[in-house]
Formats: sequence, structure tokens, C-alpha cells
Amino acid sequence: MSKDTLTIFTGRSNPHLGMKIAENLNVPLGQLTIKDFADGEVWIKFEDNIRNRDVFVVQSTNAPARNILELVLILDAAVRASAKSVTAVIPYFGYARQDRKDMPRVPISARVMVDMFTSAGANRIVSMDLHSTQIQGFAAIPFDHLYSRMVLLSKIKALGLDPKKSVVLSPDVGSARMSQAYAKRLGMHFALIDKRRYSPNTAEVMHLIGDLKGKDVLIIDDMIDTAGTTVNAANASMENGAKSVTAVATHALLSGPAIERLKQSPISNLIVTDTVAISQEKKLKNMKIVTVAEIFAEAINRIHEGESVSSLFEF
Repeated sequence: MSKDTLTIFTGRSNPHLGMKIAENLNVPLGQLTIKDFADGEVWIKFEDNIRNRDVFVVQSTNAPARNILELVLILDAAVRASAKSVTAVIPYFGYARQDRKDMPRVPISARVMVDMFTSAGANRIVSMDLHSTQIQGFAAIPFDHLYSRMVLLSKIKALGLDPKKSVVLSPDVGSARMSQAYAKRLGMHFALIDKRRYSPNTAEVMHLIGDLKGKDVLIIDDMIDTAGTTVNAANASMENGAKSVTAVATHALLSGPAIERLKQSPISNLIVTDTVAISQEKKLKNMKIVTVAEIFAEAINRIHEGESVSSLFEF
């Protein structure tokens, strides 16, 4: 299938990543006008003719909530402009932590997000390193789940750590599967932290299972929000005799006190991806940002060509 019918558009949440994806595909980024009215309402217009074209909209749905509304309106505009297919490419899927009814009288927000994108006209959703993979089950349309390990593993190996003297530390039980997969592929030891969460963004290390003494520690997680979990794990590592600590995460949300916590932490290397746009003031000296544009570009190309993308799902 010719790329003449493939068009990439990006919203305002992460335009730099959208541009990189288009460059990897060797196609021009589509022209999309987005304006804000004085009262805060968002106005969308496709400047290109997208009739009978495969449209891919790149938009992470991190805060502010306007990013979510913006994506919904872009999807609706694409459908009304007679696009052949509309795919929502969501590098970071917001509200993924609210994936179940864990207490009375609360919404299942992740399901609401999927329903909105589907109702707006998305034929497919593509995302990366979901906080909870069960979110795929909320969708009645194809939902492709990609993994950042394809680019993160090479960056970790470039650190030159001795696998026999290194350990992958999962900062909580929820990240254990991801951390175990990294440990297996890197040939490193595995350790786990038993964490107790007392309120949103507030947790405490209760137990550490594994031997960290004299070892280089890798803390693997899907996201760093306020950095409480990551920094607590780093402090616990040093208290248990770790030689050094490197933190690795896909989504660098870096909310609230995150930057100050990371600056004061014993973390020597911080490796994150560009699924979320990181402002200049949040970039740290020990931070390495790895782009995931190539992974998304490959997935988009395979979807457009009608080929299998299953090899990108492997974990």
C-alpha cells in the first residue's frame, strides 16, 4: 500500500514526538490548526484533505485534561472529514491507574477514556507500556500495546554494568512482571520491594526482598509521577548496601515535588523516554531521554500496510 494515503497529525501535548514519528516514516506531518477561545474552548480544523486516507493522530493524554478533550475533538473532526480510518496513537495513556472499582462510588476512569475515544470515531488505539494491560479489554476496537524495552534495553546495556554484579529492583509488586522481564533479558539478579500505599501519590517501603549489597541497582517502572516510589526505592537500595542506583521509566510525568526529590536522591542515572513532553526546567543533568518514535513509526507502517504488529508486542 502506498504511503500516499498515510497521514500523521499531532495534537499539542507532544508535537515533537509526532514530528519524529513522521520523519521516521518519511512522510510530511499533516497540517492541523488548534486554537483556544477566550473562554477556554478548543477549536480544531484539518488544513489537509484527508478524504479516504488512513489518519493517525499522535496525542499523549497526560495533564492538563485539555489534552484528552483535544484528542477527542481531533478524532471527531477526522471522521467528519471522511477519513478512511482513524487511529488514536496515545504514547502515554492517562487515567490508566484508575482501571478498576477499588472502593465504593468511584468511576473506572480508564474505561471512560476508551469509551470516549471509541465514540469519537477511533477505529484503533495504539499505546505504550500501559500501567495496567487489562485496559485493552475495555475496548471493542483493536488496541495495540507497544513496549519501550526495544530502545531502553540498548541504553541500559550502554551503561556497561556487570550483569553478575547488578540487580533489577521492582519498586512495587505492580511492576514486578516488567522488572523480571528486564532482569531476564539483561541476565541480572532480581529484587522486589513490598510497598504500602496510604493515599494517592503517598507510599512507604515496608520490606525489601533480595540481596543488593555491593551491587549496581536498576529500578524499573512504567512511570515516574511524583517520584515518591522511585526515590524511596533508591534510598532503600543505598541503605541495603547498593553500589549505585539507576532509575528507568517509560513515562516521565514528573509532577509536583518530583524534580526536587530526584535532585536530592542517590540516583546516578535517570533514563526515560519521550512519550510525555519534558519541559526544559524539568530536564536534569543525570537524565537521558530516549525517543520511542521509531517503535511507533514501525507500528503505524505495519498497520497501514495491513501487516502483523505482533512482534512489537512481545515482552
